[in-house]
Amino acid sequence: MKKILVIAPYAYLPWKSGGQKFIGQFLEYLGRKTALTVISVAANDASLATQYKLLPLLKKGFSRYYDFSLVKKISTLVKEEQFDAVIWEHPYLAWLAFRVCKKTGVRTLFHTHNIEYQRFKSTGRWWWPILKWYERRCFKKADGIFFITPDDKQFAIREWKINPARCYDLPFGIELGAYPANRQSSREAINQLHGLLPTDKMLLFTGAFNYKPNLDALQFIVEKINPILMKEAGFTYKILVCGGDLPAEWKELRDELSHHIIYAGFIPRIDLYYAAADIFLNPVLSGGGIKTKMVEAIAYGATVISTETGATGINKAVCGSKLVLIPDGDWNAFANAVVKSGQENPSPTPAAYYQQYHWEAIISDVLEKAI
Repeated sequence: MKKILVIAPYAYLPWKSGGQKFIGQFLEYLGRKTALTVISVAANDASLATQYKLLPLLKKGFSRYYDFSLVKKISTLVKEEQFDAVIWEHPYLAWLAFRVCKKTGVRTLFHTHNIEYQRFKSTGRWWWPILKWYERRCFKKADGIFFITPDDKQFAIREWKINPARCYDLPFGIELGAYPANRQSSREAINQLHGLLPTDKMLLFTGAFNYKPNLDALQFIVEKINPILMKEAGFTYKILVCGGDLPAEWKELRDELSHHIIYAGFIPRIDLYYAAADIFLNPVLSGGGIKTKMVEAIAYGATVISTETGATGINKAVCGSKLVLIPDGDWNAFANAVVKSGQENPSPTPAAYYQQYHWEAIISDVLEKAI
């Protein structure tokens, strides 16, 4: 059995965002097939790390990103435990990774969730050129890089001339191995919780609203898409919005209750909502990387109506009719697609989708090709 060390530089247990869930589930499934140790921060709930050893060696504040004492601590641990590889979540600690590698010779891999500089550029951060230089240098020196999307991998190969032999796929995974059998019972439960009628189409949007691209997408729903839906005669629906950290000025969307929008707040286990939804709304125009909520929504049987930018990174060939793409910013076409989908008899998610995105298959591929 391979011995792996992972450095996860922020709290992810319990997860409250798609990125945290990505790390949490990746480590859980990796821990089932390897002898896994994870170094992270003390803010994690260690009781949730059931498949691996969790060491809280990283400091609480931002100083953890330039804590030079970690060079000796991690190098000593690598030598004592004889790890086969170290996986670093994100490129931020690349300076530390290469110092540890120099002292130990351990195989050094980076797990990217986006091309990070592009994400920060799209959200208006002035320092993105510095991150671009740092990230590119990290990729050049790494023994391997895991990419969440084929688009990100091809960018690194094409634009930064990274050796393709050192680039590996590691998409966001799903725990479902087949189309769910509980969609009807899930919908009945949601009807009771939120007062939906059986004839209502349930439209769902989820996201952490301290992340600007999600808040922007919610604004598009409220100000652009929903007004068009409200004019559609005979189309009965409710839009359920799930997610924490909604700014106070949004007043928990109370002003939108009469406009068919219900704010459900942060939902720790969102599976019930995905399994109940007829349609998942994904009007995202920025942010980079794959939208993990979209991957899960399709797995649970919802049809996703998405902007082209919002669908970046997903393998469209395995989605069948469960993914409908709309040109960015064409909100009339977006709303029309929602109505059309709501009027059609939905088809199940293709079996090929689960073969592509199930965590068991992803981890097996990672261990076979990269470690």
